[in-house]
Amino acid sequence: MSTALQTGKAAAPSRQPFAFRHEAALVFLLIAVLVLARILAPDFLAVGTQLELLTHVYEIALIALPMTLIIITGGIDLSVGSTMALSAVVLGLSFQAGLPVAVAALLAVVVGAAAGALNGWFVAYARVHPLLITLATLAAYRGIAEGISKAQPVSGFPAGFLSLSSGGFGGFTYPGMCFVAAALAAGILLSRTPFGLYLPAIGFNETATRLSGVAVARVKLLLYTLSGTAAGLAAVLFVARRNTAKADIGTGIELDVIAMVVLGGTSIFGGRGRVIGTVLGVLLIHETREFVSWHWNKDELNLIVLGVLLIVSVLLNRLLSRRERETH
Repeated sequence: MSTALQTGKAAAPSRQPFAFRHEAALVFLLIAVLVLARILAPDFLAVGTQLELLTHVYEIALIALPMTLIIITGGIDLSVGSTMALSAVVLGLSFQAGLPVAVAALLAVVVGAAAGALNGWFVAYARVHPLLITLATLAAYRGIAEGISKAQPVSGFPAGFLSLSSGGFGGFTYPGMCFVAAALAAGILLSRTPFGLYLPAIGFNETATRLSGVAVARVKLLLYTLSGTAAGLAAVLFVARRNTAKADIGTGIELDVIAMVVLGGTSIFGGRGRVIGTVLGVLLIHETREFVSWHWNKDELNLIVLGVLLIVSVLLNRLLSRRERETH
């Protein structure tokens, strides 16, 4: 274990300048978007408007946190949208069958965790490439959701459950507080614990990390289980916000989540990433998309803007990496 820890500690100082520069660039881009919004549509920046628009992003943002940890290890989870759909359908059908909504919601989260654990078992113990197995479960989980629900939505949830999406304190909703707590926990886990140090070590050199005594398989199993749990919780929050549980929710959400993580500076090849970068990536994509929809009301522009942001992120990564190499 000492070799992996020494490798992680040796690599950390050289990654810090890169991380700070990348995150500073994201802050600059975010400010630029907000300044443009202030000029073209001042009402967009009203506090009430911003708090309302933020309710649209919490489900994706929650899933982006464990996705960051997975990608740091060199893995990926393409099944999060389908896991979210399966959990939502389980919630709806359980409530329809007469279970208390709280029990149905807990069952949905458990199903999400189980779906993630299955992915993790294949990745960690069966040694199936994460791209292949999560691509397979992307189709399988949504197919199961479609099959057991017969593609029929479930609605009519009680007011107490629906208040999950709108209730809160001081202008912050329960989903918002849940995301902040989860982001703080993920940040502390990644930067302040031995477990967090294992993740970039696995991304840099999995074999060396395993030979150093780290239980790599168990780490991976836990990460994919966390990803499924986050997808299950996101499904509960989504159903509470929309008052509808159906099998087509979360379609394409995996691409948005991965885009936010990569835009935040996490290397798609593993070994590097920070939670604060992901949070900035979430905010930048969210604010840009909402402003485009607010001012121009054209969904196709959102796709173009997302593509441009990802290209900018790739170019920024290359530029900062080059400067880092020249400095050292």
